[in-house]
Amino acid sequence: MSDKTAQLKAFERLLVIMDELREQCPWDKKQTMESLRHLTIEEVYELGDAILENDLDEVKKELGDVLLHIVFYSKIGSETNNFDIADVCNSICDKLIDRHPHIYSDVKVENEEDVKRNWEQLKLKEGKKSVLEGVPKSLPAMVKANRIQDKVAGVGFDWEQPEQVFEKVEEELAELKSEIAKGNQDRIESEFGDVLFSMINYARFLKVNPENALERTNKKFIKRFQYLERKSKELNKQLKDMTLSEMDVFWEEAKSL
Repeated sequence: MSDKTAQLKAFERLLVIMDELREQCPWDKKQTMESLRHLTIEEVYELGDAILENDLDEVKKELGDVLLHIVFYSKIGSETNNFDIADVCNSICDKLIDRHPHIYSDVKVENEEDVKRNWEQLKLKEGKKSVLEGVPKSLPAMVKANRIQDKVAGVGFDWEQPEQVFEKVEEELAELKSEIAKGNQDRIESEFGDVLFSMINYARFLKVNPENALERTNKKFIKRFQYLERKSKELNKQLKDMTLSEMDVFWEEAKSL
C-alpha cells in the first residue's frame, strides 16, 4: 500500500467514525457550529503550545483534534446541504491553484516577497475591497497587529530599512513618556498602544514572531517564579513576607539554571 493510499484510507476511516458518532453519540448529535467554535479555538491554542514546546508527539495528537473539528463542521454542513468535506477540500485546492500562478501558470517570481505581494493582489482581484478584510476581528490584538502589518506590507505599504522602524519605536516611546508626564490616562493608553504596534512592526523586520517571542518570555518568567516559590517554601516563608532583596537572590539563581 502506497503512502498516499494509506493516508486516504486513514482519512476515510475518520469520516466513517464521524458519521457513526453523529448518528449514535448523544453529545456529538447535539453539537452545532456555534457550540464547537470555542472548543476549536482551544484546540488550536493547544496545538500552538505543543509547537512552541517542540513536542512532536503532542503536535501529532493536537493536529488530530483540529482535523476532527474540520471534519465535524463539514459533517454539519452536509446535513444542511450547504457543503461537505469534498467541497471544503476542493475549495482550498482551487484557492491554492489560483493564488500560485507562479506554479500553475506562467507568472514569474524571484523570491518569497514576490509571492506574498502577488497573493494580496490576487485577493483584491477576487473582489475583496481591502487587503485587511481577511484579518479576523476576534484575533488577539498582538496577532492581529502582526497580520495587519504583514498584509499592508504585501501591497507595498512598508518601511524600507529596519533602522527607520526602530526610529519609529523611539519616537513612539518619546510620545508615551510625554503623555505620562501630563497624566492623561486616555492618551497614555493610546500612546502605549502605538509603542506596542511599532514594536510588533520592528519584530517583523528582525524576522521575529512577536507572539512566539512573548510566549518564550512568559514561559521563562513562569519557570523562574516557580523556582522562587519552591525556595520560599523550603525556607517555610510566604512570598509576601519576603523582602524584594531576598526574592532577588533566588531570582538570580533561577536565571542561571
